Amino acid sequence: MVGFDPGSAITGYGVVEGRGSRLHHVEHGVFRTSADLPMAERLLSIHTRAFRLLESYRPDAVAIERLYFKQNVSTGINVAQARGVLLLAAAQAGCPAGEFSPTEMKTAITGYGRAEKSQLQEMVRRLLNLEDIPRPDDAADALALAICQLQIGNVQSRIQTRI
Repeated sequence: MVGFDPGSAITGYGVVEGRGSRLHHVEHGVFRTSADLPMAERLLSIHTRAFRLLESYRPDAVAIERLYFKQNVSTGINVAQARGVLLLAAAQAGCPAGEFSPTEMKTAITGYGRAEKSQLQEMVRRLLNLEDIPRPDDAADALALAICQLQIGNVQSRIQTRI
């Protein structure tokens, strides 16, 4: 499972494998783009790196954070553009994409939708049996999204199969 925390400057990614009821950390990191580049080149860079990652790991599905606007609409538009190229990369790689809000992700990982970021990161560390909290924050969020897809996404697909 691959999770993406989209952003035009920093996009976090996390790769998690589920074996039975156990979760295993595979890889995490970020794609950084320079603010000096035109937006089109930044988006191309994010898309290219995401597609390569998906081609390399061939996950069953991808999890992407659903857009959440707080106050800054222009930042939200840039995040929406990054989400778009991540969704495109997933579609090109033949990976279904689950989309989760921050509240859904926090609920799946901590049991509380308004958990603090530090609580989310600690639970990711524990669930993946890591020595340290994954850094940077964008990568930790991407790992949380991958775990969320493994837990919630698998349940949703089983429900849809029964309907």
